[in-house]
Amino acid sequence: MSGALDGRVALVTGAGAGIGEGIARRFADEGARVVVAELDEDAGRTVADGIGGFFVRTDVSDRAQVEHAVEAAVSEYGSIEILVNNAWGGGAIGRVEHKTDRQLADGMAVGYFGPFWAMRAAHPHMKAAGWGRIVNLCSLNGVNAHVGSLEYNAAKEALRALTRTAAREWASIGVTVNALCPAAKSQAFFRALGEHPELVALADAANPMGRMGDPYHDISPVAVFLASEGSRYLTGNTLFVDGGAHINGVAWAPDLDG
Repeated sequence: MSGALDGRVALVTGAGAGIGEGIARRFADEGARVVVAELDEDAGRTVADGIGGFFVRTDVSDRAQVEHAVEAAVSEYGSIEILVNNAWGGGAIGRVEHKTDRQLADGMAVGYFGPFWAMRAAHPHMKAAGWGRIVNLCSLNGVNAHVGSLEYNAAKEALRALTRTAAREWASIGVTVNALCPAAKSQAFFRALGEHPELVALADAANPMGRMGDPYHDISPVAVFLASEGSRYLTGNTLFVDGGAHINGVAWAPDLDG
């Protein structure tokens, strides 16, 4: 049985768990050859082995490691046709006035510069092939400026600006670039709320569908579409895969210590 991504080479960052893992597994199910770029070596190898993919340990806050991951994909499979920038390092919930310079710098390194370095490294290969799909995982947190996650919000909105700019500049060479804003119970979701478990139920209740999504069943099918030939005339867009949370803007305003 053929799949929507038969024979395509895809690199997915942060694919060792959560949304990245869901996308990597779905891509493999759709016939893609998947490179799992993940900082956690045990988790990354487990996913790669499970889908018959290739693992490369990658800290996306390090430019050399990001560039190496792209070149490893080309070396292993002969090309890079699909790039999914998903990795996120996590961060503690806190008010703006309590955020540190280091938290903001770390957030931008992982959430903005990492994707930028990966896109820049993948560009010549996609340009030479005249075909490429880039999917950047952004967030309704940034669009709505949810409280408590400044570094995440800022990095994800910067990434959306990068997405739109690259989409405009690369449209003529057959490379599409789109943003996907998910709402899912991912590893990053639980890590961010680790000190506030009561917020998990609040997040479910605030969603119009009454639940946060599942990485494999709810989020990854849309990533497959954005990575496929079917999205050939779609670029520079933001797709909210969030159970309708974006429609009126979910009032995500948990009480934080002043």
